[in-house]
Amino acid sequence: MSIDPDFITNDSELAVQQAMNLLRMGQIQLARKQAEAVLQETPEEIDCQLIIAAANRAQGDCVQAIQGLKDLLFKAPNFSLAQQELGFAYADAGQVIAGIKALQRAVKINPKLATSWQKMGELFFVDGDEVSAAEAFKRHLLLSSHDPELIHAVSLFSAGKIAHAEQACRLFLKKNPSDITAIRLLAEIGLKVGALNDALHLLERCLILAPEFDLARLTYAHVLNKSDKLEQALVQVNQLLDAKPNEYPLLVLQASILVKFGDCQPALACYEKLLSNYTPQPKIALSYAHALKTSGKAAEAIAAYRLAISLQASFGEAYWSLANLKTFKFEDDDIVAMRDQIESQNCTEVDYFHLCFALGKALEERKQYRESFLYYQRGNRIKEKLEVYDPENTENIVKRQKMTCSAELLSAAAELGCQSPTPIFIVGLPRSGSTLLEQILATHSQVDGTKELGHIIGLARRLGGKKKHKDVSRYPEILAELSAEQLSELGEEYIKQTAIQRGAAPFFIDKMPNNFLHIGLIKLILPNAKIIDARRHPMASGFSGYKQLFAKGQAFTYSQANIGRYYGSYVDVMDHWDRVLPGKVLRVQYEEVVADIEQQVRRILDFCGLPFEAGCLEFYNNQRPVRTASSEQVRQPIYSAGLEHWRHYEPYLDELKQNLGSVLSRYPLS
Repeated sequence: MSIDPDFITNDSELAVQQAMNLLRMGQIQLARKQAEAVLQETPEEIDCQLIIAAANRAQGDCVQAIQGLKDLLFKAPNFSLAQQELGFAYADAGQVIAGIKALQRAVKINPKLATSWQKMGELFFVDGDEVSAAEAFKRHLLLSSHDPELIHAVSLFSAGKIAHAEQACRLFLKKNPSDITAIRLLAEIGLKVGALNDALHLLERCLILAPEFDLARLTYAHVLNKSDKLEQALVQVNQLLDAKPNEYPLLVLQASILVKFGDCQPALACYEKLLSNYTPQPKIALSYAHALKTSGKAAEAIAAYRLAISLQASFGEAYWSLANLKTFKFEDDDIVAMRDQIESQNCTEVDYFHLCFALGKALEERKQYRESFLYYQRGNRIKEKLEVYDPENTENIVKRQKMTCSAELLSAAAELGCQSPTPIFIVGLPRSGSTLLEQILATHSQVDGTKELGHIIGLARRLGGKKKHKDVSRYPEILAELSAEQLSELGEEYIKQTAIQRGAAPFFIDKMPNNFLHIGLIKLILPNAKIIDARRHPMASGFSGYKQLFAKGQAFTYSQANIGRYYGSYVDVMDHWDRVLPGKVLRVQYEEVVADIEQQVRRILDFCGLPFEAGCLEFYNNQRPVRTASSEQVRQPIYSAGLEHWRHYEPYLDELKQNLGSVLSRYPLS
C-alpha cells in the first residue's frame, strides 16, 4: 500500500491517528513528518512524541530514542506505551537489564501489553533467567489467546496445574488441531516437565502451520540449543536474523550456540560485534571472556573479565571467573573491592556467593587459610540452601544400578548394541584429574577431545520416562527390558548425536564425570567403548570440590557431609562395575600420574588400543578449547605441589572425614 506523501492532515486528532497508522505500516518518514506537523501546533502532544521516539528507534538511533522517551516519561510517568517503547529501545541498544526494567514498569501500569511480555521473555533468555523467561512467555500466551477454552488451559498452566493444563490443551486440540497457540502451549508444557523431544515435535508442527510465527521459531531454537542439536538451532536463528539482522537477543543466542560448537573463533567475532556495536553489557563481556579462556587466550580473557567488572562493580561471577583461571593472582585493590561488595547492602545473593568463593581463592593464594576457609564456608552455605541436594537419592540410585546391572545382564549383551569402538569415556568425581587425562588423550593424533557431553545422561532420563517431577523413573530397571534392536539404536543415536562435537579422528573423548553412574547403560549400548575412572585421594578431591563453584550440577559439593556421602556412593558403584565388568574400566589414580606420568600415559594408551606418542607427555602444548575449571592448569606441565594442598585446611575438614567413613581406609592419611 502506498501513501501520498502530501497527504498530511491538519485535523489534530485525525493527524495523530494517521501518524500511528503510518508507523505500524513501516512508513517511518511519513509518520515522523505527520507527528512533527502536529507537534508544531501542539508541542505537548504525547502520542506524537512517542511516534518520534519510535521512528528514531526504527531508523537505528536508539540513543536519541531513549533520551526522547525519558523526557516524555518524566512528564507522563504512567504512559504505559512509552514505557514499553523505552524497553524496546533499550533492547535494541543491547541494554538488557534496563530493557527488562522498563518493560516491567510498562506491564505494571498495563498488565495487558502482550508484546511487552514477549520482549521481556526474550530479554530474560539473554540474561540467562529461564524461569522468568518462561513466566513472561506464559503471560504473553494468556494475552494472545482468545478462545475461552484455550484461555482456561493457559490459566491452569500459569497456576502451576500442569497435568490439568495438558489435559485441557489436548481436548482443545482435538477440536482445533491446527491452532498454533494451543500447539505452542502444549510445547511449553512439555518444556516445563522436561519432555524436550515432545516440545521439539510440537514446535516443528507450529512452524509448518505458521512459518512466520517468530516466537515459536525462537523457542524452537532455544530448545534445539538446549538439546545440543546445534546445527539445527543455528539454522533457526539465522532464519530469524535474515528478517531482523540487528535483533540483539538473536545475536546473543547465535553467539552462545557458536560457543558450543567447539570452534570459538566465530563466537568471538560475534561477541566482539555485540560489544562494539551496542552498549557493552556485563554478561556479554563475561561470555566473551569465557570464550577467550576456552580458546587459551588467557591475557585477553582477563581483560574481558575486568571489563565486565568495570561495567558492574558487584559482578561476583566475573570475580569468580578470574579466580577460576587458577593461574590468576588478585591484586590488593581486588581484595578490597570484593570485601566492600560482600559487606554492601546492594549485593545480590548470586553476586554474594560468587564473591565469597572468589575472595576465598584470593586469600588462599596469600596463605591466609583460616579466613579463606571462612569465605568458602559462607559461599557454600548459600549454595547448599539453593541447590537442595538429597544424598539418599544418590544412594538409592546406586542401589538400583547394582540390582539391575548384573553380570548376567551385561555379559548376555556383550555382542549387542552399537559395535563402534570410537568413544572413550572419562568418568569420576569433579576435580579428580579428569581434565588432565582428557588433555593427554586429546593430544594423541588419533583422538578428538570434546567436552563434558550430556548425551548419556539425556538417554538415561528419556529411558526413565518421567512426565512429572514426582513420577518414579523407570531407569535403570528398564535396561533389562531393552531388545537387541533398541540397544543398537540407542548406541547409534549416541554416535550420531556426538558427531557435531568432534573431528575426523578415529576416537573421541566424552568427559562427563557423572557418567560413572551409567556405566551399565554405556556398556549395553556401546560394548566396545573404553571407560577410564579418574580417581583422586578423597580428602584432596573432596576439599577441591568444596572450594569450587560449579556453573551447574554437582550439587553435592556445597556441604562437607554431602561430599563424604557422595564419594562413598561413587566408590560403591565403581566397585560394582569392577565386579560385573572385570577389566572393562581402567582406574587411573591422579597421584600416580603426577609421580610417573610416562608410565601412566603408556598404561592409558595401551588400554585404549593406541600406540604410544611422545607428544602426549607434552599435553600442555595442546591449544585445543578446554571448558572446565582446569583449563589453565592443563596448559602447563604437570606439578606435584597441589597433591597435599588440602592439608592446609585439615583443621576445618572434620565433617568431611567423618562422612567419608570407611572409604578413607583405602587412602591412609599418614
